[in-house]
Amino acid sequence: MTTDTRTGSGAPDATPAPDAPPAPATPFHDLDAYVALPRVSGLALSRDGSRLVTSVATLDPKRTAYLTALWEVDPEGREPARRLTRSAKGESGAAFTPSGDLLFTSARPDPDPQEGADDEPAPALWLLPARGGEARVVAARGAGLGGIKVAAEASVVLVASDVLPRAVDGAEDDRLRKARKEKKVAAILHSTYPVRYWDHDLGPATPHLFAATLPAAATSDVGADDVSGLEHLHAGVPDERPDLRDLTPGAAAALVEQGYALTPDGGTVVTGWSVPQARGAVRSRLVAIDVATGERRVLVDDDAADLGSPVVSPDGRWVAYERETISTPHRAPAVSLQVVALDGSGEPRTLAQDWDRWPHGATWLPDATGLLVVADDDGRAPVFHVDLASGAATRVTSDDAAFTDLQVSPDGATLYALRASYLAPAHPVRVDLAAALASGTPVAATALRSPAATPALPGTLEDVEATAADGVRVRSWLALPEGASAENPAPLLLWIHGGPLGSWNAWSWRWNPWLLVAQGYAVLLPDPALSTGYGQDFVQRGWGSWGAAPYTDLMAATDAAEARPDIDETRTAAMGGSFGGYMANWVAGHTDRFRAVVTHASLWALDQFGPTTDAAYYWAREMTDEMALENSPHRFVEQIVTPMLVVHGDKDYRVPIGEGLRLWYELVAHSGLPADEDGVTPHRFLYYPDENHWILTPQHAVVWYQVVEAFLAQHVLGLTGDDAPALPELLG
Repeated sequence: MTTDTRTGSGAPDATPAPDAPPAPATPFHDLDAYVALPRVSGLALSRDGSRLVTSVATLDPKRTAYLTALWEVDPEGREPARRLTRSAKGESGAAFTPSGDLLFTSARPDPDPQEGADDEPAPALWLLPARGGEARVVAARGAGLGGIKVAAEASVVLVASDVLPRAVDGAEDDRLRKARKEKKVAAILHSTYPVRYWDHDLGPATPHLFAATLPAAATSDVGADDVSGLEHLHAGVPDERPDLRDLTPGAAAALVEQGYALTPDGGTVVTGWSVPQARGAVRSRLVAIDVATGERRVLVDDDAADLGSPVVSPDGRWVAYERETISTPHRAPAVSLQVVALDGSGEPRTLAQDWDRWPHGATWLPDATGLLVVADDDGRAPVFHVDLASGAATRVTSDDAAFTDLQVSPDGATLYALRASYLAPAHPVRVDLAAALASGTPVAATALRSPAATPALPGTLEDVEATAADGVRVRSWLALPEGASAENPAPLLLWIHGGPLGSWNAWSWRWNPWLLVAQGYAVLLPDPALSTGYGQDFVQRGWGSWGAAPYTDLMAATDAAEARPDIDETRTAAMGGSFGGYMANWVAGHTDRFRAVVTHASLWALDQFGPTTDAAYYWAREMTDEMALENSPHRFVEQIVTPMLVVHGDKDYRVPIGEGLRLWYELVAHSGLPADEDGVTPHRFLYYPDENHWILTPQHAVVWYQVVEAFLAQHVLGLTGDDAPALPELLG
C-alpha cells in the first residue's frame, strides 16, 4: 500500500457574539451549517477576457430550497468577488455578448411585462448591460428559455425552449399550455420511446432551438456618435425585443438531452440529433443547421456510435465532438475526441487515437491549433491539451483535482476553470497555459478569490492502493478523522460510487464523506473495475460481470484499509447509491463482514430493472438476460444477514421505485434476517415520495444524513438509548 497524505484548509474563524452558542468545529459537524454552505457552479469569460462570471447557490430564507445568483470574479485574483444579480427567483446560464453585456435566464418578474404575460413567468432571457444599468428582458416565451449560446463575432443568440406538437407559433403554444393548466390535464400520448428521463417525463412538449439577433439598442455595442435607428431609446418608448425564430420545427424528440454549438459568425448551429432505431433504441448523429434558412444537413452519421457535445473552432472551419461507441453485452463503450470540417468536406478524424482515456468538455484554443479537454485519470480529472495537427494529448494541470468549465483567454495564455477535489468544493482558478504548453510540463492552478470560502475539513485525505485478486492495482481515497491512530482506530465505511462508469475524483454535495468523518468514521472511496480513468481494459474487466471483478476489487480495497493500524476492522459498514447501491446489495448477499449496509436508489432485481428503467435500450446493450440474472442481487436475499437501510425516491426514473419496494419486501420476508413473529425487523426503509434519483432539497438531505448516522451508530458503533443519535423529529 502506498500513502500520500494531504490536509485541507479553511476560511478564517469569525468572532461569535458573546451569547451565541458555540460554533461547530467545522461545517461538517453541523448539518444545518453544511447545507448552508454556498455552492459554486458554471463559469463564463467575456470576449476580451476582462470579466469572469460564476453562479453561486445559497439557501433561501426558509432554508428549503437553493437560489442561484451570478457573481463576478476578478480574473487576476486581486479583487474580491462581487455579486451581480439578486432576486427571489434566482439567475443562471450566464453568457457574454461580443460587446461585453451579460445574458442570463431568470423567472424573476419582468419590469416591463408584455400584454397577456403570465403572472408566474417562466425563465426569460435577460441582459445586464456592461456599461451599467438595470437588467432587462430581451426575449421570452411562455414555455421558458434556457441553454444560452452566443456567437463570438455577431449579435446572434441561440436558446432552447419546449414546444407543444400542435403549436404552429408562440401564441398557439401559450394557448395550449394555458388550457392544459386550467383543465388540470397532464396526460401524454406517446408514440416513441423513451417516455421519461432521470427525474422528469418527456412530452408532450419537446425542445426546439430558437435564434435571435439582438438589436444594437439591446447591447452596449453602440458608439457615442452612432445614433441612427436608436430613436426608441427615449424615455417612455418600450425597448425593442428581437423575434425568436424556431430553427427546428418538427424536431419531435430529436433534441432531447442534446448539446449544441453556434459558429463564431452566428450563421450555423451544430447539434446532436437523436435518431429513432428499431425496437425502441435511439442513436445520436451530428447535424448542421443554417440560421438564416433553417436548412438542416447531416454533418456526421456513424452507425457504430453516439455523437454529441460539438464545439466549433474559432476560425469556423472545424467541429470537434465526442464519439461514444455503442456497447454490447460483451464490449464496453469507448469514448474518443473527433474532428470534422464544418463544410462537410473530408472524413472525420480521431484525435489522440492511442490515448487510453475518455475526453470530455472540449474547448478550442483561440488560434484553433488545438483543444483543451478533461479526462478522468487515476482518481483525478486533469486538463489535457490535444494538438489538432498531430492529435497528441499532453497533460496541462498537475493538481490532484478535477476540472470543469474550461475558459481560455483571448490570447491563449491563460486558462480559467472550476477546480474541485475531496479537499475543496468547486472554486474558480487560473492556469498558466502558456507555460504548460511551452514547457510540456503540467503546472498547478492558482485559486482566484471565490465567492464562497473553502470550508475547514474535519480530517485528512490519503491516496491508498491495493492489489486485486488478478494482480491489478486498485486505488482509493481514504478520508480519516482527526486523531485516528493505532491507539484510537477509526471505524470504517466503504463507499461505493455510482455510474458504474465513473470515479471518486471530485467533491460531491450529495455524498460527502466529511460529514461521516466528522462523526469519527474513516471513509474509503475506491475505484473498482468499471471505473474510468484507468484505461479501457480496466472498464472491460467488469463489463457485463458486475458481481465479479467490481466486487472482488472492493473487497481487496477494504482488506488493505482494514490492515492499517488506524482502522478498526471490527466496526465496518458498506454504503452506495445507484450502481453503488447495486454493489451494496451484492455485498450484503455475499459477505457478512460488515455490521451494516446502506443502499440508496439501488438496483435489486436486474430482470425487473432492465425493462422499466428510463433507457431500457441502453441496458439491453449492457447485459443479456442471462448475464442480468447471473449478476442480480435478489437471488441471494436468503444469504443477507446484515441489517440494511434502504433509501429510495418515488420520482426516480433511472432506478424505478419498484426496485426499492421489492428489495424492502424481500428483506423483511425472505432474507436471512427477516421480520420476527411480531413484525420487528432490524432493516429500515427511508422513502421519499417527492424526491428522485438524488435527494436534492436541503431539509431532505439533512434527514438523509441524520437517518444514516443513527443507523450506523446503532449497528456499527453499538450505541443505544441516550448514547445513540436521535432520529429526526420531522419524521413524525
